[in-house]
Amino acid sequence: MSIALFLLYLFFPSASDFAPRNLPTAPLAPRVVKVKPTPAVVAYQKPPRKLPTYRVTATVYMAEARQTDSDPLVTADNSRIPRRATSKIRWMALSRDLLDKWGGPFRFGDSVQVRGVSPELDGVYVVHDTMNRRFKHGIDLLVAKHEDFYGRWTDVRISPVPKRPVVIPQWQAG
Repeated sequence: MSIALFLLYLFFPSASDFAPRNLPTAPLAPRVVKVKPTPAVVAYQKPPRKLPTYRVTATVYMAEARQTDSDPLVTADNSRIPRRATSKIRWMALSRDLLDKWGGPFRFGDSVQVRGVSPELDGVYVVHDTMNRRFKHGIDLLVAKHEDFYGRWTDVRISPVPKRPVVIPQWQAG
């Protein structure tokens, strides 16, 4: 019942002619449905306690034709590099011996923790590209043309980042 109808009934008891005819005469009993969650289902197995670490050689590359191929903005997994990409995008290329397709431990789309390059470039990267077949145990970090990151770093450590559990709540009416 709206506030206006309530005030009409309160101040003008004979004004019931103004009220709609389909209002119930007695208030309805509230119906409350209690919903409680059941135990959550974890959609993957727990990762091992200590993740493997690989020692590699790291370099940087830019999305330009002389460092990649004829289409430098398309990676090996068909992702598109944004035109104004910087080192903050955190994409990387792995050598073929580290990719799952050629018997390695990583897949395209995996997150990889990189340590030992520099404070600006250390961090978590996503694998989107592959290096030329002549390189072994190497990684290439994507940077922009205008950034001054050049060099080759040896004894860089990479390790997979465990995927977070996907918790699927199952609700049950009670």
